[in-house]
Amino acid sequence: MRLSLVQLSASTDKAANLEAIDRLVALAGEQDPDLVVFPEAVMRDFGKPDEPLAPDAEPIDGPFVSELQRLARLHATTIVAGMFEQGDTELPYNTLVAVDSTGPVASYRKIHMYDSFGYRESDRLAAGYPEATVLRLADLNLGLMTCYDLRFPEMARMLVDNGADTLVVPSAWVAGEYKVDHWRTLLRARAIENTCFVAAAAQCGRRYSGNSAVIDPMGVVLASLGDEEGIASAQIASGGLFAARQRNPALAHRRLSISTREA
Repeated sequence: MRLSLVQLSASTDKAANLEAIDRLVALAGEQDPDLVVFPEAVMRDFGKPDEPLAPDAEPIDGPFVSELQRLARLHATTIVAGMFEQGDTELPYNTLVAVDSTGPVASYRKIHMYDSFGYRESDRLAAGYPEATVLRLADLNLGLMTCYDLRFPEMARMLVDNGADTLVVPSAWVAGEYKVDHWRTLLRARAIENTCFVAAAAQCGRRYSGNSAVIDPMGVVLASLGDEEGIASAQIASGGLFAARQRNPALAHRRLSISTREA
């Protein structure tokens, strides 16, 4: 499977963001990718901390996803992107949607709210129900998770236990002291401890860290970006996954009784 990570700086202008997505999908399409991954909140950036997000939220069958479907059909690819979704709660969800030429094929509502480093995502967004979202593409199984989810190893392990061999991590990783180092370290840790691929597309510019990357199951960086807009592409395959898990069979050596033992 060939995948492309698109790194950009989204704004609070949904129309402008769609124009950027259109332009960058076309640019990524030159590599003929099976999968194009955009960052978290690429439909509409978070904006100011006290700015309500509900007015710009859309249903999964709304105009934003319809445009993604058009682009997926035009470029014969699957697109994963972050949006704010109208749901069954007063606050919208922070949602990832996977779209191919037929429409949405999977969606994931972010579980872990970023109430950390002086910010409270839960004041503006509702948390999703903890469940694994895994979809098949080419010869790989993609597990969806969002940004702050990366800090919770049990999230990645839940996806892997449900068949994921590639973690897809759209993010808007806020910049700050230690943050880029945390981001790079956690991406490689999730890949190594689960012997899986990691594909992380992040926002850049203004207050975000960028540094999108594709990591292989041994923790090797296959493709990466710095802090500017760009596209990183890589070829990944199940053969590389099987070879890594044969060389490092840590998943098979798990002692499940440790995690289930009562104190």
